[in-house]
Amino acid sequence: MIDIRKLKELVRLMVENDLSELDLKDQQETVTIKRGGSSAVAMPYVQQAPIPAPAVAAAAGDSAGDDAGSASPAPAAAAEDSSLVAIASPMVGTFYTSPNPDSPAFVAVGTAIGPDTTVCLIEAMKVFNEIKAECAGTIERVLVESGKAVEYGQKLYLVRPS
Repeated sequence: MIDIRKLKELVRLMVENDLSELDLKDQQETVTIKRGGSSAVAMPYVQQAPIPAPAVAAAAGDSAGDDAGSASPAPAAAAEDSSLVAIASPMVGTFYTSPNPDSPAFVAVGTAIGPDTTVCLIEAMKVFNEIKAECAGTIERVLVESGKAVEYGQKLYLVRPS
């Protein structure tokens, strides 16, 4: 029987280090502790990437004077993107599109997905976390290159809902 004080200490260490899973084994005991992703959802996040884009497009339109054609593609692209749903990173880590370098990607542009479809892996503190789509549709764009670092809330894929 595991000592409850040891178990509480392990849980405290998981929370302090933002671990989602912990496996410990010795000659007498085996302990596996898994945490849900609810703490990641509660973290505040302010998305700042879209703010500069409209300002740049407006500045380009103002500086162009009568050349309004150069500013019109950006609003058209924004209108097209507004119907797409983003799959965002639930954690900070390294983004991988496949389980190993020799395997094909979990999904690619044009792949039909469901809510339980694994779309990528994010490695954090030597733990590989499977990221599920949590929506149904078709992958329209892959926004991150495999092997690159990602932040919490960063968009990974754009999906056209079905």
